[in-house]
Amino acid sequence: MAQDINRLKVVLAEQKRTNKWLAEELGKDPASVSKWCTNASQPSLETLVEIAKCLNIDVKDLLWSTKE
Repeated sequence: MAQDINRLKVVLAEQKRTNKWLAEELGKDPASVSKWCTNASQPSLETLVEIAKCLNIDVKDLLWSTKE
């Protein structure tokens, strides 16, 4: 089972935003955003920075902590 790396789905829910909204903001395919939200694939670091800017958050808030 793949490890969840990003918190994108959680952050979108907290901000009451949709995958479709984010895809439109980034100019990306909605299917790609969906894969990021389910952790089936991961966005590049550059894209993570773009996502953080769109959501007005720190990029670190998009990642699960590696510390217990």
